[in-house]
Amino acid sequence: MINSMEKLVYQMFILGTGNLDSALKKGLGGVIFFTKDIESEDQFKKLINDIKTKSIIPPFLSIDQEGGRVERTENIRPRRLSAREAFKKGETFLRKQSEEIASELKDYGINLNFSPCADVNTNPNNPIIGERSFSDNPDDVIKGIEIVTEAYRKYSIIPCIKHFPGHGDADKDSHLTLPEIDLPLEEMEKIHIKPFKYTIDKGIEMIMAAHLHCTCFDKAPIPSSLSKNAIGYLRNNLNYDGVIITDDMVMKGVQDFGSLEACIMAINAGADMFIFRESDEKTLALIENLAREVSKSKELSDRVKKSNERILKLKSRIL
Repeated sequence: MINSMEKLVYQMFILGTGNLDSALKKGLGGVIFFTKDIESEDQFKKLINDIKTKSIIPPFLSIDQEGGRVERTENIRPRRLSAREAFKKGETFLRKQSEEIASELKDYGINLNFSPCADVNTNPNNPIIGERSFSDNPDDVIKGIEIVTEAYRKYSIIPCIKHFPGHGDADKDSHLTLPEIDLPLEEMEKIHIKPFKYTIDKGIEMIMAAHLHCTCFDKAPIPSSLSKNAIGYLRNNLNYDGVIITDDMVMKGVQDFGSLEACIMAINAGADMFIFRESDEKTLALIENLAREVSKSKELSDRVKKSNERILKLKSRIL
């Protein structure tokens, strides 16, 4: 038997493939696919249809398909150009490539793409962004985002811009550690936050929060994805009321906090959804434990209900 709070908490999670059946029957919010999940077009479509059939609430069916080194279909088709290289070839080329990506994703059954990157790559030694960024110029990044998001929407693919508040000045990889961005807020706003603000004003559907410590928001080493100050800035200063999702919660940049405590911190900060690349027993137990903790707190319960309103509002537009 599913209690309603359990269903609301499950709706906040996007999990990788694996032991999904019970989670889908309890209201899992979505599934994320990686290269290992895609062996052929027919196999991938069948996998997606199977997940849709077993879901009690229409799920986000998501992927990281940026172009370049962040693509998940490399087993069945050649890689395309990265965001930076496609942007260099001009707006017409970028639009054509983006529409090709969106059309293919739509054909597979995908409805959410964690792309494009809104990061302004100001650090030439950045180990994780680099060519994934359109440019080291915020205005060029904005132009690239506009073209890509328009192409996705044309094919009913939800775009998710990332990685707030901007991963472009990092000198470390948040998969391996918690990078620090030590820039004053004024500089962050002028360069790194500028593309996010622009797209919020234009109605962006979803924003991914990064596992970055930004000293302009927190003196203590707290990831922006869990930070009341960083997420609060998105909600209150930029007036964003769309869905905020965290980057993968198994990344080292956030795991030192412990999964349960990290999820509670993120909910209290104002985040709506979590990505976990696994759907193993440990992850499912985490969701059950979180549901129990949420049930004990009116403040947490109210936040979870508000997140579900945002999630279902977005789903109703596309799914």
